[in-house]
Amino acid sequence: MTYRQFKRQAKLTQEDFCLEMLAAHREDIKAKKQRTAVKNLELIFQATLKVSNQKGFQAMTMRDLSKASGLSIGALYDYFNGKEALLEMIQGAGRRITRRVMRQAVSGGEAPPEKLASAIRAHLYLSEAMQPWFFFSYMEARHLGKVEKQRAKEGELATERHIAEVIKEGKRQGVFAGVDHLLTAAVIKGMLQDWYLKRWKYAKRRVSVERYADFVVGLAQGYCTGGLGPAGAGEARDE
Repeated sequence: MTYRQFKRQAKLTQEDFCLEMLAAHREDIKAKKQRTAVKNLELIFQATLKVSNQKGFQAMTMRDLSKASGLSIGALYDYFNGKEALLEMIQGAGRRITRRVMRQAVSGGEAPPEKLASAIRAHLYLSEAMQPWFFFSYMEARHLGKVEKQRAKEGELATERHIAEVIKEGKRQGVFAGVDHLLTAAVIKGMLQDWYLKRWKYAKRRVSVERYADFVVGLAQGYCTGGLGPAGAGEARDE
């Protein structure tokens, strides 16, 4: 599947992201018209990313957000009752979309090598379509409160778990070698993160998301089928 096909099928525009936020917080948002609510959520989302990129989310004030979004402070409170609520709205929407896309990627009846490729492509294409959120989520993780930090960790582990289960299934079927499925999944996750954290590097080298996906898929499949890892090191444990 190409990136364009994936994006069209998965519906991953900024409007879709804000529709996800609205659906989860419909009872708390005072704006009654969906069109108005989504439009203002888009302004709030864009402003949050802009200000956070300049000074960090924790340092951002409601006045900063008001100025960047063009909405009055009173209008902002029609959508959330404080910065922590705003953060939960944004992070919650991103996590739900990610979980949904990754579950769909590995739920088909494909053989493990193809299923591994589907999971890798899905995550890379997803992070390309939602790069501002992925970057924001990663950069702000160290400043999150205890609850949000735990949710962020669980989200990252969930992605690894999807990949690890595919590798584990391939080992059971005998199509993958005896690699450590947990460590392999963790390393693959690191390669996936490199795409959205270091986009400037790949842009400079004129590497498209599809080319990068092909490379990571080839590397992961080759490693898992060839058993090129260190022998006798034991298996990592999923605590």
